[in-house]
Amino acid sequence: MKKNKYLNNLISYSTFLIPHSLLLLLIVSFLLSCQTMPKTQDTFLEDIQFLPLESGASAYVFANVQKAQLILNLLPFEELNDPQARQMMDRTGYFVAAIFPKASGKRFQLAAWGNYPSARAGFAFTFDKNWKKQSSASGGSYWYSSAGRLSLSMTAKQAFIASSLTSQPFDPFNQDDVNIPEGFNVFRSGADLSCWIEDAAVSVTRVLNNAGLPVQVPIKQMFINLDTVSGGRYEAAIRLKFDSATQARGMASIINLASSFGFTGSDFIASLFMANPSAQNGNSLDFISALLDDQDIMSLFDMFLSM
Repeated sequence: MKKNKYLNNLISYSTFLIPHSLLLLLIVSFLLSCQTMPKTQDTFLEDIQFLPLESGASAYVFANVQKAQLILNLLPFEELNDPQARQMMDRTGYFVAAIFPKASGKRFQLAAWGNYPSARAGFAFTFDKNWKKQSSASGGSYWYSSAGRLSLSMTAKQAFIASSLTSQPFDPFNQDDVNIPEGFNVFRSGADLSCWIEDAAVSVTRVLNNAGLPVQVPIKQMFINLDTVSGGRYEAAIRLKFDSATQARGMASIINLASSFGFTGSDFIASLFMANPSAQNGNSLDFISALLDDQDIMSLFDMFLSM
């Protein structure tokens, strides 16, 4: 088993997400009295080749929190609506997250980087009966709430969070690293929020079939970038990667043909894949969406990031 480099010098642990007692309310005042905007460089995570997350997720997400706040409000994480979560997000520069299929018994795992009052939060947890310290399989420890089915740990600069669908604690520390797909770092450069989708062929085929396009899509990988444009509007950049340039060209022909015949199966699907001409780049096919609204973004998350 690979030694988890992120466990070195862990000091104490955090609060955010579900409050259980008055002690947790003290943490809000600690947060308000501390610096709230993290000083994180824009190039952070630019060249990282792996993520401190578990394998087996349906999707992996990168977010520049300060740039993507409007998009993050639309993510299918109800925990982000909690006041403590909001306070923590204000102190976070970047996070990466894994979203798991329901059959796994897991919901999500998240690693974040920012400026956090870890020592003060750890003191509060020590005296809160709703949070229990657990031993991590990686050698460290973390706090667990059976009420919220949440596991978390924090240092001054990093936070690790995991959410489970079962009563079994989900260790927030990864047991092995997830490799970032080739070309993903270049694709996501500068985007507010990015993700890659596992089992992309199944996901995209299902989406297109449901929209009235009865095709089998032999996609190898799928990348998505989301950027806030203005006035509550967003733009998506989508890359479909195939095993060969021939497959990419064939897929482009199918979509262009559907578009030329006035495809009406789904306005939303058309806005993603037919609003602008696709661009082939070797084995990849790139799409730029029409301008999207909040409902469109939630539909996109529901299609590809649903837990």
